[in-house]
Amino acid sequence: MDGGHTRTGPDTGCAPGPDTRVGPVPFAPGSILWDIAGDVRILLSLPAALVLQVAHPAVGAGVDDHSVFRTDPWGRAERSLDSLQLWVYGGEQALDEGRRLRRLHKTIGGTDTRGRAYHALTPAHYAWVHATAYPSFLRAAQYLSHPLDGTDERRLYDELLRLGRILGIDQRDMPRTPEEFWPYFDTMVREELEKTAVVSELLDPRRPIPPPPGAGPFLRRLWPVLRPPLARLHVFVTTGLLPPAVRDHLGLPWTARDERGLRRFGTVVRTVVPLLPERLRYLPRARAARRAARGCEGTHGEPGAAGRGGVR
Repeated sequence: MDGGHTRTGPDTGCAPGPDTRVGPVPFAPGSILWDIAGDVRILLSLPAALVLQVAHPAVGAGVDDHSVFRTDPWGRAERSLDSLQLWVYGGEQALDEGRRLRRLHKTIGGTDTRGRAYHALTPAHYAWVHATAYPSFLRAAQYLSHPLDGTDERRLYDELLRLGRILGIDQRDMPRTPEEFWPYFDTMVREELEKTAVVSELLDPRRPIPPPPGAGPFLRRLWPVLRPPLARLHVFVTTGLLPPAVRDHLGLPWTARDERGLRRFGTVVRTVVPLLPERLRYLPRARAARRAARGCEGTHGEPGAAGRGGVR
């Protein structure tokens, strides 16, 4: 399930030829993740994935005990986002980033809310963090772009398994197919997930968030006025993009009116975002990778996915 066997370099995005390696192969234009991981809409969908992750007692305890998300929320978010971008657009750097993350997590451990010892690299815990990407991407596509059909759902899952190899996740620790994924997911929701302290904080619109680093005097003065409605919108979208079974299990209220509001919001997003210029529609590393890939197309005289519209 490694997908294609072409290599993508971090600087050029060019494919020099067949790759016969047995190990993980970096991503290239034409993959679903190449299209969606750098689209600005990922900023709306990632918080729901994070809530899914920290609803696991071990992951929630690890973040509660070791993360700087309270003291440096913007920095923590920026570093996490940059790491994710490297996984997809970094070429060979993606493999280095996967190894760096495993080294970083070697010292993270403790006791969770159920009194169980945990370690960040316990295969079941590490795999759960990665597994949350699948329902999160599907929910985001359903509301913020266009739902994936069955073929693309399977392609996406295969690509996430391939990404797991880059991150050092043994495929034995992940369900092998989408059909195996959903029973696994339902069991995790039913038997493991809970409304941890970190979940409660992330979904609290009153959570104190400072202005973004580098904010000018004008934004800093306006921040006390802007923060409350932005926080409410953030919590609303995050809650709405969680799978309904997760919302119900965690006791998160969601009404028919909320659902209609999220669908209206999604209509605006999927109408406006495709009209944005590339510099606004894609995150910096994705923009650079797309430009490099287009340069390779020009060199080889062949059209490629990077020159098309990507996710609608």
